Order: sequence, then C-alpha cells, then structure tokens
Amino acid sequence: MRNSTFQCFVLVSILFLVYSCTPKTTEPVTKTEPAPKITVPKEGASPCVKWTDVPNTEGLKTSHVLYRDFLKQKQFEEALPYWEKVYNAAPAADGFRDYHFLDGVKFQEYMLAKETDPTKKKEYEDRIFELYNEATKCYPARANLYKGLAAFKTYYSYPNRANQADQYKMFKEVVDMDKEKTADFIVNPFTALLMEQITTNSISISEGQKYAQQIFEIVAYGTENCKNTKECDRWDLVKDYSPARLEELEGIENFYPCSYYQEKYTKVYEANPTDCETIGSVYGILKWGKCPASDPLLVKLKPEVDRCFPPEKDDPVTSAGPSCASFLREGRYVEAIDCYEGKADGNADSERAASYYLTIAKIYYAHLKKFSSARKYARKALEQKPGWGKAHILIGKLYASSGPLCGPGRGFDSQVVTWVAIDEWNKAKKDSETAGEAQTLISKYYQYMPSKEDIFQRSIKEGDSFTVKCWINQSTKVRVP
Repeated sequence: MRNSTFQCFVLVSILFLVYSCTPKTTEPVTKTEPAPKITVPKEGASPCVKWTDVPNTEGLKTSHVLYRDFLKQKQFEEALPYWEKVYNAAPAADGFRDYHFLDGVKFQEYMLAKETDPTKKKEYEDRIFELYNEATKCYPARANLYKGLAAFKTYYSYPNRANQADQYKMFKEVVDMDKEKTADFIVNPFTALLMEQITTNSISISEGQKYAQQIFEIVAYGTENCKNTKECDRWDLVKDYSPARLEELEGIENFYPCSYYQEKYTKVYEANPTDCETIGSVYGILKWGKCPASDPLLVKLKPEVDRCFPPEKDDPVTSAGPSCASFLREGRYVEAIDCYEGKADGNADSERAASYYLTIAKIYYAHLKKFSSARKYARKALEQKPGWGKAHILIGKLYASSGPLCGPGRGFDSQVVTWVAIDEWNKAKKDSETAGEAQTLISKYYQYMPSKEDIFQRSIKEGDSFTVKCWINQSTKVRVP
C-alpha cells in the first residue's frame, strides 16, 4: 500500500512537471540587491543530452522531481544524490529547462559553505563557474544570462577571482549584448564598477559617458516595462542606487551634455520657482553644463538671479575680473572656490571667514559632488564659528545623502548613515537659528534608521558604539526607530 501511494505521488509530480508552467527561480545574494530573475528558455531544444536521449527516461524524470522537491524545502543532503544522478545522465533535462545547471550552482555553494579544506573549497568555487559555462553551451540562446550570473557571483560572492577592471569587463560584455533590456541584477554592480573605473581614470571619459547614458536607458526601460510587483520592486532597488551614483559624475566638467542638465534641473526649478536658492543653483548648474545663453530657461532665470543675488558690497566686480559671487552664479565652480578660499584664509573677521568656508562646502556638495571636500570646509567653518548650526546641517545632509555611496541604496549599510546625520542635526538644534530645520530633518530621517531586526542580525544592540565607515569614518551610537 505504501509503495502504491509513493508511485502515485511520483506520477502526479511528473505530470505536474510536464504540463504545468515552470516557476521562475531567483538567486538572492543579499536582501538589498535585486535577485537574478530566471525564466524558462524559449529557444529550441538543447543540443546537449536530454532524458529523452537515454534509456532510463522515466527514472530520470522521477529523480528530477524528487531532487527539486527536496531542494524547495532546502533539504540539500536529501536532494544531492538525485541531482547528481539526473545531471550526470541528462544535464539538459527535457531540453527546455536549465535547472540542472542553475540548481547545480546551489549545491556547490551549499557544500562550499560547509567545507573547511581550502583546496576543496576552491574546487567547489571553480565548479560553480564551470556549471555556468556548461549552461552556455547547452542553452546558447541564453548565454548572456549565464555570463551575467557569473559576473554577479564574482562581484558579490567571489571577488578574488577577478580584479575590478576584469569584473567591469564581464558586466560590460553583458550590457553590450542586452542593451536597454539588460536584467535588473546587472545594473547596480555594473554602476559601482563603472564609477570606480571613471574616478580612477581607468577608462576614457567617452567610454564612461557611453555607459552612464546606457544605464539611464536601462533603468528607464526596466521601470516602464516591469510586469508584476516583484519585478517592479527589483527595479525600485535599482532606481534607489544607480541614478544616485551616476549623479556624482555631474562634478566632472563636460561629462554630461547640456540636455542632461536641462531635463533634470528644469523639474527642480518648476518644483520651487520662487525660491532664490533654487533659482541661483539651477542657473549656475545650467551654465556649468555649458548650456548656451539662448537656452530658454537660462533666459528666463537671468533677471531672477539678478534680483535674488545683487552684487555684494564686499565682493565687487573689479578690473581684475568677476567677483566670487559672479563666478558662482555663472557655474564657474572651481574659480569660485579659489576666490572664496582666498577671501577666507587669514581673514580677521571669523564670521565672514566661516561664511566663505561654508559657501565652498556647499559648492562641493551641491555642484561638484565631492562629499569629503564639502565636509572639510564645513569643519573649517566650524573652527571659525564653533557650534554654527548651518555647518552642522550641511554635514548632516552630506551623511544622509551617502546611502547609495556607502551601500546598495537600501538596507543596513545604507541606513547607518542616518545615525551620524542625526548626530549632526542634534548639534544644530542647539543653535536657535537652525533648531527648527534640524528637528524637521531628524523627524524625516528617524524612520530610516536600521531596524531592531537589522541590528540583532549583526549582534549589536542599542547604545553600542558603532563606526560608520565608507568616506564618513565617524563613530556614533546604535539607535532604532
């Protein structure tokens, strides 16, 4: 009776396998990264050995069903012998499903995690990438997916297999093939590697411009064409990271064309068209972006800039050239920094010196996207004017803006920046001039601190000392919302 019941179970399972729609498989690496999306191939049958090519077809189908059922329950030990049997005999399964290769990766990683012998660990690691290569040969129409998965694994799990330059090339090959249809799990690591290659001058500016633009197109296409909640959620993770990282490149003069600044900053202006700070910032950014004087928005903003920012008495335009404020208004940011620093250094009036240093800090933050330099000058302002709330507000904003720079955009590594940001805003609360703004910022960002679950998983607790690394490298206290 028991054998009969088991045979019925196997038969039903096989029928379900053959006639049902195959579920999608994902390979999450961290909870804050888009997991690779795996779908059923639509090409013709694989040229590799299938279970229809060997005598024991039904037995192999049964082994396939059994290992898949065990694997779904994460019973790796029970699943492994059935997988080995069906993989060794018919690696291509029915010729349309690549499960034996992709599931094989899971088995290798399971065994690698348990292994302590370095030699054997290396063998399991190598086998993972061999399986991706085998999948490429058996399902050539999906070769780019397997290359992408191999790049993804290398970047997040086995970075010692390739240096960053080679990892960048791995991802670039995938992007070159898939273009705007590149999978979501490729975009964030490729963006991080692209930024590294650009900022270290490892690739040409023209190559950097090409792939930055391509990433924008990929993100736009992916977010517009995602088909369900899970897929769209993965693209939301990408949107939280990649565009923010690429924004840093605005600090490289001539990296982005005028059209980039027009599209982005016209929206910024339209959202707050009467605010003088917005007017001056947008005007200067368009000039930095080399937009022509005939640009309609520049023409519209020019009289508003003159109204909002009349020449300062202590900063006149002289025969020697434009004033510091003029440099700033015209988007000549490097010259503005030099000008203001010249006014600040050695200035006997500490109030004015602090103001000049803070202006330099704001230029680095808002326009040149150099956060470390911005903090340096904000701290110089505090040396001249201790406890100045405006300087603490700016440093807090620098920290709060660093989530995508110091982590994946979401999750613990990105959220810890709120701790040091709130530290700065608490200091700003002591200045009556900025107390209200500081409290507003604290209330806004308080909810984004890491959760109790996040800190528990990392064996830390409320009140512990914690150092936020990345460029910040600042000690703080662990807190939860």
